[in-house]
Amino acid sequence: RISLHHHKQKTSGQMKCRMIAFLLASHAPRSRAFVAMKGTACGLSSSTGAAAASTESAAAATAELLPPSSVLDRVFETDDRPVILFDGVCNLCNNAVNLALDWDPKGKLRFSALQSDVGRSLLQAHGRAADDISSIVLVRTDGAYTKSDAILGISEELNPLPFVPMKPLSRLASGLVPQFLRDLIYDGVADNRYSIMGIRDECRFDADGEFDDRFVDDGLASGP
Repeated sequence: RISLHHHKQKTSGQMKCRMIAFLLASHAPRSRAFVAMKGTACGLSSSTGAAAASTESAAAATAELLPPSSVLDRVFETDDRPVILFDGVCNLCNNAVNLALDWDPKGKLRFSALQSDVGRSLLQAHGRAADDISSIVLVRTDGAYTKSDAILGISEELNPLPFVPMKPLSRLASGLVPQFLRDLIYDGVADNRYSIMGIRDECRFDADGEFDDRFVDDGLASGP
């Protein structure tokens, strides 16, 4: 009985993951541009073309990185919009970023890959390991939020339909659903994200500059 119950739970969890993947994949716009940047930081955005992105990322890789606290200050020095740290090689995560871009027409959120220099520095600045990509992270001026708290915090800024803000629903969910249960659901998806939609050996690159101001400049992590 225990084995059968466990099997049913596992099957149910897999079905939920596949449903989420289908919704994200069916919504994901075709116009989002990616460019292969093997061995370099993910999440770098530029409007000057793939060659410039490769040159800039290579230069950043050899530049001396600033202390995490300094990077944190630079990221919010002139722009207080929250930053979403996402898994840059995860197809599911990248489709979720596309969704957030579409549902945030006012540009209230910014993005950076967890694997980027800025992403790694922001993780360290908030007491997490630089290579910890186990959770999406929402970084605000008042701190960092992970797992379901990050998802709900992001949802508060989204507006999928005119005159239907997500903030009231997000706050209602935060109050009604215990955190441990929310995180359990989140972990079920996050732990299977690579098997759901696979991974890519490419980094996000805004080829036409349409979302240039939405991705944090990875150069902020290095001097001067």
